[in-house]
Amino acid sequence: MPFTLSGLCEYREEIRKSRFITFAAPISSPADAQAFFEQHSDLNASHNCWAWKLGDQYRSNDDGEPGGTAGRPILAAIEAQDCDQVAVLVIRWYGGIQLGTGGLARAYGGGANKCLQNAEKTELISRVPLRCACGFAELPLVKLRVADLG
Repeated sequence: MPFTLSGLCEYREEIRKSRFITFAAPISSPADAQAFFEQHSDLNASHNCWAWKLGDQYRSNDDGEPGGTAGRPILAAIEAQDCDQVAVLVIRWYGGIQLGTGGLARAYGGGANKCLQNAEKTELISRVPLRCACGFAELPLVKLRVADLG
């Protein structure tokens, strides 16, 4: 069963003098994801890398880091945590020491993974609309059974 987040979560760490702050939040549309990134990005930071997943839709962005070293590892962390309807933003302030492509992938993916591990999650339950026809006398019993099932 996939999970989504109950609310905003944050994780901070420093790796070889570079500061990383990871934010993750639930989303319900691609526009929600974009609004989340715009609201939490820091234009003074070196990089604002992100990924989001919403059902079969997903996107990621390396924001100037070498191709595949930031956005894809963040997306991989979302999928590894079995999350859906989630957006993750990792902000990096460069500290003067290059991490290399492997180090960048570990830093971005690891920060996203730790943030999602610490987040409060809610199980996503598939719902479908149903119709039920019953007599007036059975209505209270039907309402009781539906309420019992949530």
